[in-house]
Amino acid sequence: MKKSIIAEVLVATVLLATCMFAATAWPQATPPARQTIHYFATPLEKDATREAEMVSIAVPPGAGNEFHRHPGDQWTAVQEGEVTFTIKGAPPVVLKAGDSNYVPRGTIHRQQNLSDKPARYVVINIFDKGKLAAEPVP
Repeated sequence: MKKSIIAEVLVATVLLATCMFAATAWPQATPPARQTIHYFATPLEKDATREAEMVSIAVPPGAGNEFHRHPGDQWTAVQEGEVTFTIKGAPPVVLKAGDSNYVPRGTIHRQQNLSDKPARYVVINIFDKGKLAAEPVP
């Protein structure tokens, strides 16, 4: 009888500890954030007022950015998954792995991962040096 009670208490303790660990180790309400890696930023050789940069961006499902514009030109190449690209006032375009696009200076746009799989893309920017890389637009 005592062995049965001890075994039940031990099982209950392990189950309670496992549930408490799971609740604190993996919070369900916080989605993963977008991850950005800056490879380089360098002034243009013949125009020191602008600089070129290369950035890799990993976007989990359901994440993305809001409408914004840049002080220069941007080229994007999707490497994995799907990225929904929207120019404000135009229908969205779904870019898949291998697709690319060009965003001229000042174009109001956003990129989102509306799929259920991760997405990753590389961006090359040529922006005016010393200005904010992105200006949010409501």
